[in-house]
Amino acid sequence: MLLCMRTTIQIDDHLFAELKRTAADTGRTMSATIQDALREALYRPREAKRPPAELPVFHGTGLMPGVDLNDSTALLELMDEHSGAA
Repeated sequence: MLLCMRTTIQIDDHLFAELKRTAADTGRTMSATIQDALREALYRPREAKRPPAELPVFHGTGLMPGVDLNDSTALLELMDEHSGAA
């Protein structure tokens, strides 16, 4: 005999609406839908924590003047100029 625990949880309105819709679409109860979601979340393999990547530094103390890492086009142009390409 499978024992079940009765409990009360708080679910935000949007998530509750999605729960009801999913349960209705699959012809299952909301309890069964919640249990499956919990099983998936709890038993999913977790990614192993990796140490931060160490990036090589060849020389210098930081970015070259005028380099903006948020502007990929300008960065590529600067790299091409520096390598002699173009």
